[in-house]
Amino acid sequence: MRPLSCTRPKSLFPVINKPLLQWTFERLAKSKIKDAILAVNYQTEATIKQHRIPKYGIHVEYSRDPLRKPLGTAGPIRKAEKHIGCKDSFIVLNGDIFADVDYGEILKLHEQKKAMATIALHRVEDPSRYGVAELSGDNRIIRFVEKPMRESAPSNLINAGAYALSPAIFDYIPKGRAVSIEREIFPILAEEKRLFGCVFEGLWIDIGKPEDFLQINRVLLDTVGSPPTNKIRCSGRIKMPAAIDKEVSIGKGSIVGPYAVLGRRVKLGENVSIEDSVILPDVTISDSCRVTGAVIGEGALIGERTKIKKGCMIGDHVTVGDNVTLAEGVSVCPAKQISQSVLVPKTIC
Repeated sequence: MRPLSCTRPKSLFPVINKPLLQWTFERLAKSKIKDAILAVNYQTEATIKQHRIPKYGIHVEYSRDPLRKPLGTAGPIRKAEKHIGCKDSFIVLNGDIFADVDYGEILKLHEQKKAMATIALHRVEDPSRYGVAELSGDNRIIRFVEKPMRESAPSNLINAGAYALSPAIFDYIPKGRAVSIEREIFPILAEEKRLFGCVFEGLWIDIGKPEDFLQINRVLLDTVGSPPTNKIRCSGRIKMPAAIDKEVSIGKGSIVGPYAVLGRRVKLGENVSIEDSVILPDVTISDSCRVTGAVIGEGALIGERTKIKKGCMIGDHVTVGDNVTLAEGVSVCPAKQISQSVLVPKTIC
């Protein structure tokens, strides 16, 4: 998700104008989970606090990774041991996953099976990007393989980025170094017959790629409907489904949608077309521009008669000049100025 992930953690990426972390808090609250610990670095902690995300009654603490020393996917769990305590089983979530999971259901199965770890599993067409589980009839995972070749994957059931862990898991995680729970811990637990899986059929998307990020916005616009479009100034036309945040201005002759998301204080000139795209807050898009299948970062300024095509990722505070065309797949790093067309896929740093 670079260049947008250069300036914000993935947990703060907006999904129909609501940070992914807010969606997570909302779902945790529905599962009657009252406490959350965020494994972060200092910069991420500061950014999250700055956003003042609604927590739905959840008490939030922060466990900080050491500077310049990432701890992998299991190291932060061990680092957070003092916050978690050693009495009850707990849920671990990946921060870049949108999943319609009942966390209470995972915990229930985890306790029934007296498991060391219970992974939420989801069926996908191509499991090669993920950890893959081979599941027996009693929900026991008999083999866990991280990112296998597609033809050698033991199943199409993948690690959905949510799992219940027993407090004794800390004994499996070495202290003070980077540890991969997928490569170093789960295979051991599978051999010991202490790893279980909980299959769910709900919505699940990993927003690790631009097309996936756009897809989750499309799916939710269809699923939950289009949020209200009040408190905007619109002289153009909105084609639903679309999500328009507050203080947005849409000029005469402009068409927004379908599947367009406009963040707060976005300004569109006249005869602008926005389709299948996510526009973050405080973006200005000038007259006669066309944006299709793209993501435009916060505070960007897009000049007149500019065309931004499918798969483009425009970083925060980028300036694109008049009469510029950005071909499919062009990425522009934050705060860059683009004055000429870019007609082949490339990253501009």
